[in-house]
Amino acid sequence: MEKTVGNKTETASPEKEIRGVVRIAGKDIKGEIRLRRALMQVKGLGVNLSAVLTKIVSTKLKVPKDIMIGELSDEQMDALTEMITNPLKYGVPERMLNRQRDVETGQSLHLIGTDLTFRVRQDITNVKDMNTWKGYRHTYGQKVRGQRNRTTGRTGMTVGVLRKVMLAKAAAAKAAAAAPAEEKKPKEEEKKE
Repeated sequence: MEKTVGNKTETASPEKEIRGVVRIAGKDIKGEIRLRRALMQVKGLGVNLSAVLTKIVSTKLKVPKDIMIGELSDEQMDALTEMITNPLKYGVPERMLNRQRDVETGQSLHLIGTDLTFRVRQDITNVKDMNTWKGYRHTYGQKVRGQRNRTTGRTGMTVGVLRKVMLAKAAAAKAAAAAPAEEKKPKEEEKKE
């Protein structure tokens, strides 16, 4: 069965209709992507958590694990969003959450999307305000977690290249200064005779 929309012709499958773009947790995802890959595209959900959530979604919603994200109905999408926002409630281990025993609330929770970005920025600001060593390193744009910084992570002007240019110019100037001095020496020897 073919359906014409505007100037495009779409072929509808007899099974289910696949939506072109699906919005999950503030992220637009193509509808033809499989569930696990689609979950990985949401900020805050990694490879392991998306695998666990895929198993949970397939058992709770009774859909296959390799279903395309565009095939899910609106009710299933709402249930999926609920599972993403509260994974601990649906049996995800606490060790997989990105905010375990939160400093402010003391609860374990999982942040996604802009909430995660905002909270990380807020944590960095708090560390800077407390004047801890970590905050000091953040303030000056240095490496924070104890990595080596003798040769990597340098910012500003490149010293090595500039030094080589300066040495080359100094050697050229020294050679130029030595050439006129050699020319003067024979003239002085002639005068002495």
